[in-house]
Amino acid sequence: MLLPFTLSLTTTAPPDYRIVIGILIWILGFVIESVGDRQLDRFIKSKAVNKGTIMQTGLWKYSRHPNYFGESMMWFGIACISLSTGASYLVLLSPFLITYLLLFVSGIPLLEKKWEGIPEWEAYKRTTSAFIPLPKKK
Repeated sequence: MLLPFTLSLTTTAPPDYRIVIGILIWILGFVIESVGDRQLDRFIKSKAVNKGTIMQTGLWKYSRHPNYFGESMMWFGIACISLSTGASYLVLLSPFLITYLLLFVSGIPLLEKKWEGIPEWEAYKRTTSAFIPLPKKK
């Protein structure tokens, strides 16, 4: 996963405008991941409120896994920063691999499996984006 850093260390070109874009993407991803994790932590700790319910407020109203989306954005931000130094487009392998793993292997599939068949979860799943924060579906 250190591919973006490793490849950017092998270049001598000065950073260009993509460094600013990469930093902004990383910051936005960090904020989304941090806020999502904080909201979930508070929800889990308020046992009286969440007993038998699914988190559907805050960022979780728009994405079933906003923290994973934020993490993916951070990786894409790092890759963009690396590209700004003239690194090869191979740096994009890391964020795409992380995103693939989150979406299809170790992230979302493992977490969502335990909720299958629960009516509230199934309704939430039908109306809420799995990854990218989007308005609710009707």
